[in-house]
Amino acid sequence: MKPYQQVPILECGEALIAIPSEFSRVSPHPYKKLGAPYETRSPFYLRQGVVDRLLIAQQTLQKDYPNWQIQIFDAYRPVAVQQFMVDYTFSELAHTQNLTPENLSDQQRQDLLQQVYQFWAIPNLDPAMPPPHSTGAAIDVSLIDKTGIEIDMGSPIDEISERSFPNHFAETSTFTQHRQILNDVMTIAGFKRHWNEWWHFSYGDQIWAWLMRQETLSQEFIARYGRV
Repeated sequence: MKPYQQVPILECGEALIAIPSEFSRVSPHPYKKLGAPYETRSPFYLRQGVVDRLLIAQQTLQKDYPNWQIQIFDAYRPVAVQQFMVDYTFSELAHTQNLTPENLSDQQRQDLLQQVYQFWAIPNLDPAMPPPHSTGAAIDVSLIDKTGIEIDMGSPIDEISERSFPNHFAETSTFTQHRQILNDVMTIAGFKRHWNEWWHFSYGDQIWAWLMRQETLSQEFIARYGRV
């Protein structure tokens, strides 16, 4: 169990809605392209309150960078998709280390899983411990310029390495400055950033509530979005 999974959830019942068309989306969707089992569900959905805050973040960004946009990489993710991507990442990571997934020792398997779960949430079906993206309250985003070219953040989304840590690069680096711009506009809108992922933000889920508790030293914050 991760610390944030101990935060209680009081589901508010807010609907999942489509992310407005004014937001740029990565297309084709990276997980759908791999064959992830979304079935009839869309990755470009979020809870209404999260969409409202995403719109605020976009407006805030364009006050200082009028030609830039927030680009949506991924949002809603059913638990089955979470499981698919954890399995896919595990296999890819094994191959990059010249290991065969089917012939791993117990220690090798645990070492790989530890690396995977540093970035990917456990695909848990327990309603008290949902993966953040399965609540419709978490989103993976980047920035693009007026030509649609992605602003360089120093590492791609989902990279399993220390380069993904928000503060990995020197404070004076361009990558750090770009990451700070993204974090600033999302924070102003009420989001909290994942401690290991420069691209992952959430509002109203267990991670958000846990981070708010750490920041304010108050236990009053609880999650309002559970698994949907």
